[in-house]
Amino acid sequence: MSELPAVFVVDDDPSVRRSLVRLLRAAGYAAESFATGADLMARLPHAGPACALLDVRMPEVSGFDLLPRIQAACPGLPVIFITGHGDPTMAERAFAAGASYFLVKPVDEPVLLAAVDQALAASRERLMALGGG
Repeated sequence: MSELPAVFVVDDDPSVRRSLVRLLRAAGYAAESFATGADLMARLPHAGPACALLDVRMPEVSGFDLLPRIQAACPGLPVIFITGHGDPTMAERAFAAGASYFLVKPVDEPVLLAAVDQALAASRERLMALGGG
């Protein structure tokens, strides 16, 4: 596949979106940012390797409410939750709902990039298993 892997960043804070997109693009990903879950849903489905980086707390639709919509539109798309207000119960809820990772802000860059790398590897494996790779 010649297309760069996509990382969809959904966060209601413009400065967080900008910094995450900058970091991800510098790491070689085709990062796209969205201010709302509705904006991301208008972009899906996505055919190539991809993952989503979702803020948990957002106005209108939370990351938790967005997750099943993403799973319906793009089955198998790995989701990484990020939050500034995480606790063990919230992390358990995220994993039970199907999230791949749960990271607490501020996230160390190597930790975030490792989670994205692993999520994209899982996305590639799934696409290859479905005959898309």
